Amino acid sequence: MDPLIITVALTGAEVTPAQQPHLPVTPAELIDAAVACRAAGAAMVHLHVRAADGTPSSNPDLFREAVAGIRARTDLIVQVSTGGAVGMSEVERLNGLTARPDMASLTPGTVNFGTEVFWNPPDLVRRFAERMRSLGVVPEIEIFDHGMLATAVKLQAEGLLSSSAHFDLVLGVPGGAPADFETAMLLMRKLPQASTCSIAAVGRNQLPLNVFAILSGAHVRTGFEDNIYYAPGRRAASNAELVARIARIAFELGRPLATPAEARWILGLTGR
Repeated sequence: MDPLIITVALTGAEVTPAQQPHLPVTPAELIDAAVACRAAGAAMVHLHVRAADGTPSSNPDLFREAVAGIRARTDLIVQVSTGGAVGMSEVERLNGLTARPDMASLTPGTVNFGTEVFWNPPDLVRRFAERMRSLGVVPEIEIFDHGMLATAVKLQAEGLLSSSAHFDLVLGVPGGAPADFETAMLLMRKLPQASTCSIAAVGRNQLPLNVFAILSGAHVRTGFEDNIYYAPGRRAASNAELVARIARIAFELGRPLATPAEARWILGLTGR
């Protein structure tokens, strides 16, 4: 197995400070959280930004400040979200690319998202992929449901996505694919042969699917975007606490952690 890449999704767009008092909101808080997660074993940070009141934002200045600060203090791979928050415009969702991150998320399909709809029609997906390619930003393909994987393979055939693309299986979102081992195994078996993947899961399913990823040779995404609890009834004290748990479990299971430099090599980012 390759060394384990731990991605930490620090804040997302759905969790509120009231739900998780330790949620990083400001660029300074995001930067400090990223530094702590790097020390705990993370190799990549997945980044959303928030307004000062904690609400989701697409302000490009906030992205640039956060990305620059993370790069100044760590060697983490920086990946921004182009999902933003449900209801954001196409222009708003692309604002994070102005910070020139290493990677950006790309969701190749529309999915029900709780009581809302995460809207990604085919033409939008192609425009996002073309924009990333023009800037030299490598997409991470976010798979919320089975049909998205088929669409991604079609985009690979069209030359819009690399044949060695990196996928993130986001399981357990209400309206998307369930967070269970059978679904994870099915999706992994259908991944293009040259690809890599990480597994994220929502809420209480995060930890068992993270452990499954460690054992199966996939990589891991953890963090407050997907889960705010460390144990039933006990909120995690920080994103770094969740990262440290995965690092400890990986050590106990005999799988070494990837440094950011090793993760760049595994993901084909070397030289960027």
